[in-house]
Amino acid sequence: MAKVLVIGAGVVGLSCAVRMLEAGHRVDVVARDLPLETTSAAAAAIWYPYRAFPFERVASWSATAYAEFARLADLPRTGVSMVEGTELHHQPKPDPWWREAVPDLNRVASMPAPYVDGWSFTTPLVEMPTYLLWLAGRVHELGGTVTRVALRAMPNHADVVVNASGMGSRLIAQDSAVLPVRGQVVYVEQVGLGRWWLDEDGPVYVVPRSNDIVVGGSDDEGEWDRTPDPELAAQILSRAAKLVPELARARVLGHRVGLRPGRPAVRLEEVAADPATGGETRVVHCYGHGGAGVTLSWGCADEVAGLVAG
Repeated sequence: MAKVLVIGAGVVGLSCAVRMLEAGHRVDVVARDLPLETTSAAAAAIWYPYRAFPFERVASWSATAYAEFARLADLPRTGVSMVEGTELHHQPKPDPWWREAVPDLNRVASMPAPYVDGWSFTTPLVEMPTYLLWLAGRVHELGGTVTRVALRAMPNHADVVVNASGMGSRLIAQDSAVLPVRGQVVYVEQVGLGRWWLDEDGPVYVVPRSNDIVVGGSDDEGEWDRTPDPELAAQILSRAAKLVPELARARVLGHRVGLRPGRPAVRLEEVAADPATGGETRVVHCYGHGGAGVTLSWGCADEVAGLVAG
């Protein structure tokens, strides 16, 4: 079994670590940001393949993750539940390209103006603070570690390095194709909402959690500013209240900004050993998941574990 170093403690890095630990490898996770400080912690998050390419691979990874989250929803303290919601559209739409990944998808018969089409389906809803702590706990339970380390280059003191550093791959992998896609959310009090709502055109999404509701969002490619914008927050709440009128009276609890790791295509591959590392350390890249890190996490983790096994 291999000694594996995972770079990145977000949902993708931790999921990869769990799968490799389950396979019997020695795994240590290192990251500049610990789980609750990562972009993953700011995610809404529902299973939904958003801003991730290519569609063929994303569909497969998404289906695998859907099945795993459905299993985790039956376990205590994971923060995962299966929740029905509705996606609405301003124009007629064909079934989504990821239709086969979900067991049920039903056309909406009636909807509020200005929407003219939509569908409802049940999807995993993942309360990220709870889930990330569960994932990190699973890593420790299986004998792995999670340590804060700020790296500026690819390390060479392991049999295999799995690079799941997200935006950090601009530096770690010297990949200028990775660009930030700024996403801002507003947290409001829970007003009794039991289902999620989505308008991808906005994007507008309303995701209920146990103690609050996550309302988004924004989609600003190339924007690095992580400071919440009060004017944008007001726009987000206004758009969301048109979708879910109950939000108009909800008290605002907080704000957060995350930088999604956008890329023309998810990079999941093993690369040839770098002579700079002595030519012995294998490197598996797994980054560029855009707005679908949660949605792709277990599918990508399974593929990474397969590559590491050789």
